[in-house]
Amino acid sequence: MKKVCILALAAICFTACNQANTKTNESTDSPSTNVPAVLAEDAPKMIFDKETFEFGAIVQGEKVQHDFKFKNTGKTPLIISNATATCGCTVPEYPTLPLKPGEEGVIKVVFNSQGKMGMQDKVVTITSNANPKAHQLHLIGEVKEK
Repeated sequence: MKKVCILALAAICFTACNQANTKTNESTDSPSTNVPAVLAEDAPKMIFDKETFEFGAIVQGEKVQHDFKFKNTGKTPLIISNATATCGCTVPEYPTLPLKPGEEGVIKVVFNSQGKMGMQDKVVTITSNANPKAHQLHLIGEVKEK
C-alpha cells in the first residue's frame, strides 16, 4: 500500500511538472503582446552613405576616427540595439534614441592603432530592428612602424 501511494504521488508530481513546462513553452512561442509586429516592407531600413572607410597608411599609435552617416528610409522608427567591433582597439558610438522615418544618424568609430602592424580591416557590426537586422562597417588601411 505504501509503495502504491508513493508511486501515485510521483506520477502526480511528474504530470504537474510537464504541464508547467508546456505552459512556459506556449508563452515563449507566442509573440509578445507589448511589441507590435512589423511587416518586412514596413520595417526600418538603414542606408549608409558608405559602409567602408579607407584611411590609407598611418603610423603605429595614431588614432583614426570616421563618422558613418546613415538614413532611416523605412516606414517605422529605427532602433539600434548594439554596435560591436572585432577587437577592443575599435570603439563604435551609436545613437541610442529611435530615429523616425527619414531621419539621419551617425555612427562614430575610433580605431587605435597602438600595437597593430600591417594591413588592417576593422569590422563594426550594427544590430538593429531594421531589415536586414545587421550591417557591417569597415575601417581599412595600413599601420606602419614609427
